Amino acid sequence: MVQRADINSVLSEIRNLRTQMMQNQRVEQDQSVRGRVDGLRQVQEPGEVPSFSDMLGKAVNNVNELQGQANELRTSYEAGDPGVDITRVMIAAQKSSVSFEALTQVRNRVVRAYEDIMNMPI
Repeated sequence: MVQRADINSVLSEIRNLRTQMMQNQRVEQDQSVRGRVDGLRQVQEPGEVPSFSDMLGKAVNNVNELQGQANELRTSYEAGDPGVDITRVMIAAQKSSVSFEALTQVRNRVVRAYEDIMNMPI
């Protein structure tokens, strides 16, 4: 019976701690919301908005860099470089593959949008 009472007291202490933690989290959330609502907002200066061609060019360059890094890692691994392990090579290859597929999908959607625009009646 003594062990049972100890277990019950431990469980009740755990419950008390949990309720205190939840109350503290609520207070922190309320303070963060109040700080966001009551605080002064800074007005952002309108900056340069990159053009679509710049954004597309950066995306193509990024994909090219990822593919170059994957090829360098693959070549180093094949040459027996002890600093390059197979997991890094496979992760780099998957990153380059996924980024290339994403870029291909963007290209397909741009071409489809261009075709839709060109097929619109005037």
